[in-house]
Amino acid sequence: MTVPSTLAPPPVWPQPDGRPVACREKLKVLAENHAELAQALQDAFEDAVLMGVDEAAMRRILIELAGAVRSPRGRDDG
Repeated sequence: MTVPSTLAPPPVWPQPDGRPVACREKLKVLAENHAELAQALQDAFEDAVLMGVDEAAMRRILIELAGAVRSPRGRDDG
């Protein structure tokens, strides 16, 4: 299973003040995390659909999951 090119990382990783993250090491980690997460999401989505889960329902489930992620700063920024 391969990740579609539409799941490419964003061109800019904005900081809270709006400025983009510029550190190459941070950008590398962010890109790696994005690729791993995109692949895991794609795999989970494909597995669910192939096992009979409605595609629209699975998309909602994944969106709800992303929305429930907690901030490491102890507050919810989203």
